[in-house]
Amino acid sequence: MDKLSLGTLGQHLQTLRLAQGWSLSQLAAAAGIAKSNLSRLEQGNGNPTLDTIWRLAVQLKVPFGTLVAPIAVPLGEDGVEVRLLDQGKDHPQVDAYWMRCAPHTTRHAESHTPGARESLTLISGTLEAGPEGATKRLSAGDTLTFAADRPHLYRTRDTWATLLLSVVYHEETTS
Repeated sequence: MDKLSLGTLGQHLQTLRLAQGWSLSQLAAAAGIAKSNLSRLEQGNGNPTLDTIWRLAVQLKVPFGTLVAPIAVPLGEDGVEVRLLDQGKDHPQVDAYWMRCAPHTTRHAESHTPGARESLTLISGTLEAGPEGATKRLSAGDTLTFAADRPHLYRTRDTWATLLLSVVYHEETTS
């Protein structure tokens, strides 16, 4: 991620954290990252992984897209690139992403917020995707929908895979 995008992400993260009344220490502990790493990230330094950004979004109880919305460049690591295409404003909130995975890539994704569901349509290549232990093999044109509030994965073999992905976030109910 370029310096401008890192700075934008850091400022937005800090704004969301403060709006929810979290201290650096509280959010870092809840997300399972070092306080110093969170501080560097908020200052526009460091090199956050996709998992770190997801964990922060989950702890802040905001969709991943809300956290990365101000960033125009694709986020990526280890053969995976993700770009937010659009973010719905209705309830439930729906985020749309473009995603590309290099050959011989396995991307383990952590659980999203409770009730979240993903739908993906494979544009090109082949892909194995879905909840860990219950993945499906997809070819171009195939669509898969699954519960994303548990660990899931994306795995390619010999070819690149390009897909459109939507995440539907359901609000938590209080009792």
